[in-house]
Formats: sequence, C-alpha cells, structure tokens
Amino acid sequence: MKLVIVSGLSGSGKSIVLHSLEDLGFYCIDNLPLSLLPSFATQISSSPRRNYEHAAVGIDARNLTDDFDSFPDLLAEIRTVGVGCEILFLQADDNTLIKRFSETRRKHPLTRDGISLAEAISHERKLLAALAVNADWCIDTSHTNVHQLRDLVRERMLKEARSLTLTFMSFGFKHGIPVDADFVFDVRCLPNPHWVPQLRALTGLDQEVKQFLEQQSLVEEMYDDLKDFIERWMPRFQADNRAYMTIAIGCTGGQHRSVYLARRIADYFQKSNLEVLVRHRELS
Repeated sequence: MKLVIVSGLSGSGKSIVLHSLEDLGFYCIDNLPLSLLPSFATQISSSPRRNYEHAAVGIDARNLTDDFDSFPDLLAEIRTVGVGCEILFLQADDNTLIKRFSETRRKHPLTRDGISLAEAISHERKLLAALAVNADWCIDTSHTNVHQLRDLVRERMLKEARSLTLTFMSFGFKHGIPVDADFVFDVRCLPNPHWVPQLRALTGLDQEVKQFLEQQSLVEEMYDDLKDFIERWMPRFQADNRAYMTIAIGCTGGQHRSVYLARRIADYFQKSNLEVLVRHRELS
C-alpha cells in the first residue's frame, strides 16, 4: 500500500491536494499529529479494507512544534512496517501567500498578538524545514491556480508506473525561477522571436515560431546539448531511485524559446520508457 504525507506552507494549496487525492480514491486525514503517524501506518498496512490501499495524511504547522524535530526518526519507523511512504511538500513565495490570505481573509494558524503575517510565514518555513528537506516531491504554487494544481496531482502523483517521471517546464526569468526545479537551463542567449514583429504575439507552440527557431544554428546546438546531457545523466538518477525529475528551461518571458525547446525535448524523451510531462508555466 502507499501513504502520501502532504505538507507545506499555509496557503500553498495543501487542502486542495488532499481533496484531489480524496476524489481519486485516497483515504485522507488532515492534521494528524506527527506522533500518531507510525501507529496509523501500522494500522493501514494490516487492514484488509480496500479503502486503505492508498492513504494520505495532511501535516502542517498546527502540529506540536517539538514533534517536527523527530520527523526523520518517525519516517524511518513508518517504512519499517512495509508501507510505501512518499512526501509531497507545497510552498509559495511570501508575496503570493500574503496576497492569498488577504483575498480569503483567513487567519494564518501561527499569527497571534504581536506576530505579523509575514513573521508567521517566516516562522512556518523554519518549522517545516525538516519536512521540506525529506520531501520526494516539492511543488511551488506561486504561479499555479487551483485547476492546475489538481491536474498536477492527477497526472503525476497517481502514476502507477514506477519508472522516473520526467517533467519539462518552460518559464520566463522575468517572472522568477521555479524553485521546484531540479535543473534550470538558461536559453536567453538564443535568437529571440520576440523581436520579429509578426512572431511577437505567438508562442513556441505555433508553427511560424518553430520554423524560425529551427533555422537558427544556435538553437539546434542548444537542443542537441540539452538532449545529450539529460540522456547521459538520467540513468544515474534512475539508479538512485528518484521518482520525479523536473527540468526547467527559461527564456526572458517564457513565451517562445523556452516553450519550443521544452516541447521538443519532451517529444524526444516520449520515446523512452519514462513518464514524460510538459508544463508551460507562463502560458497557463
């Protein structure tokens, strides 16, 4: 059976993920005290009930502070009972979290008299550091809406195949570097279709932009180098039992060059036995 521990900063989308997993057949419990995790894992591993085949537990800052220090030991104890345990950690930048709390008018669980929202968020980051470090999958939801987050869960979390899931993400540097990327490649040195008036409003998915970029020798060299690098080192990550790998390719605005290369390289690796996903952050 499989146990997914869902954690993250308040306002980053933990409840959305838990609801999505519940819709997909997971037995979900929110805000279970950390000290009870081993007992829960033992119970579900020995239960004949089919609704315990996949379970998810929400862990956040409402848990007792002292319990977080012992999390690595608790995690080791859970895995000794034969439960496949995976940690999903959600985060977002401070400005996004502050905006979300302002829009929903909800109170941060760590705010109290004399503690500002910004201070509560900072404290929560430190409090959850042990969970973040041990995470198998980290999602930055700063630029992700509810529907996109649900799609990510459906496409990636519930993959039955045990091979490496490889995600290619295009993004724009002017909108910030994705913090959930394992590799970040900068392709701003390549010829930019933005400066061609008839291509400016298009994207790297449009045929006219593809034709323009395919005529550039530097683009072909970049494509070959990135493809060869990934192809050479991917077996090493698979051998290290990595379940997920996110490769981010960025240009200035995330509209043309990065989109084209992310899509093209993903198409190449679709021929392998890997699970390949593509996400164009600035086109969503």
